[in-house]
Amino acid sequence: MTTVSLSSADAATLSTDVLVVATAPAAGRRKGAVLVGAAASLKSAPKRRLEESLAALGATGKPGDVVRLPGAGIAAAPVVLAVGLGVGPWGEEALRRAAGTAVRALPGTRRALLALPADSASALEAIAQGALLGGYEFRTYRVDSKSSRKAPLDRAVLHVADAKDAASLAALGRAKTISGAVNLARDLVNTPASDLVPADFAAAAIAAAEGLPITVEVLDEAALADGGYGGILGVGRGSAHPPRLVRLAYRPEGATSQVAFVGKGITFDTGGISIKPSLNMHEMKSDMGGAAAALAAVVASARLGLDVDVTSYLCLAENMPSGTATKPGDVLHTYGGTTIEVLDTDAEGRLVLADGLARAQEDKPDVLIDIATLTGAAVIALGSRTFGIMSNDDALRSHVHDAAGRVGEASWPMPQPEELRVRLDSHVADIANIPLVGRREGGMLSASVFLKEFVESGQRWAHLDIAGPAYNTHAAHDYTPRGGTGAAVRTLVQVAADLATGN
Repeated sequence: MTTVSLSSADAATLSTDVLVVATAPAAGRRKGAVLVGAAASLKSAPKRRLEESLAALGATGKPGDVVRLPGAGIAAAPVVLAVGLGVGPWGEEALRRAAGTAVRALPGTRRALLALPADSASALEAIAQGALLGGYEFRTYRVDSKSSRKAPLDRAVLHVADAKDAASLAALGRAKTISGAVNLARDLVNTPASDLVPADFAAAAIAAAEGLPITVEVLDEAALADGGYGGILGVGRGSAHPPRLVRLAYRPEGATSQVAFVGKGITFDTGGISIKPSLNMHEMKSDMGGAAAALAAVVASARLGLDVDVTSYLCLAENMPSGTATKPGDVLHTYGGTTIEVLDTDAEGRLVLADGLARAQEDKPDVLIDIATLTGAAVIALGSRTFGIMSNDDALRSHVHDAAGRVGEASWPMPQPEELRVRLDSHVADIANIPLVGRREGGMLSASVFLKEFVESGQRWAHLDIAGPAYNTHAAHDYTPRGGTGAAVRTLVQVAADLATGN
């Protein structure tokens, strides 16, 4: 993993393997790129030489533009890497993406100085996050292939005006904490399901909370049965690896607000008796991305010392077909007492969330948010980089959307049409887990309408469907790797931070 530090030394003379400079498209009729940030203050001769070389190499300064050239006659670094920012002014996400793009372009490099426009604490934090997230790679299972792949950039040094400035150091600390939480979620999502059955996930949660002011409670299959958690038990019934419910509580002294996160944690999803097609089923190890985000969010909140109570519930089960598995037509008795007719065992995430939502409300949170890789319909509607937000409270839905935008995560508010509820009526139970008719219509929305049935009147609640962005099946981009992305972690932490400050 890439590490990050600060330096206020002269970017042109600092000894480093690579000097990363920022560019933007030239203004007016000029073509090509111009230097911005610290590189714009280079001495006239090196600056002219660098801009001429960039023009000759076709640099555009557009976002994602990367040009590598020799540093001779420009800086002490043997290599200069120019990364495009696009047209200014640049928001935090533009800086975050540029830093991630630069770091991803430097595998096998020991040290790089990033001279990007870090002219405020928030800009510095974004650049540091981009570097730390862009320098992520999951290498746990590489043995023979490890030596043939260059490791990520070892150390990124960020150029700032004053490396000892308290605000800058605090910003760097926040970036490390939040990026570390995102990378924790990424590691969990990327871990093969054989090594992350529900009991393993519970153990990982205990380990992640070690040394922090977080209390952890784990309910095993016996405790779940005693407590009446029929949704979680029903989903996990077909597996040789029994389910778990993990509760992590961070309770800082004096906090006046409380948020609860409930994460879907299906450690592997075959679909159960309603089995999925085999194509790409290996990606279903990622079906616990919501629980990973909920765990990472409470850990980050504790490390940041946020003045807000945070409780995370991880609803963990493995959905497998077997002689003991839940069958279509079976009825489950959930923790809250509601009965569910299971028409499709591949609509299992909402079953474990039903138990988690009911239990989480006993803590009387001000805000309740569930996070889940819940529906393929979310991917059809919003693509692979945007998660949907549904809520019983318009102001909360807007707030979560705004929080996601502030931290650079793509989201979109979605409705909960009342007419979809009647389609979930069951002939034998209180509710069916999928519509009896019109199953393909508004699948993401009907899933949220189902979950709404398990939220008490007056409880402010939002549902995040992260099925698209939780697992990147395409090429890495910006600071986002292939595989697990840690989707929604930054949004959840920002929501908690907002509550801590009364927003």
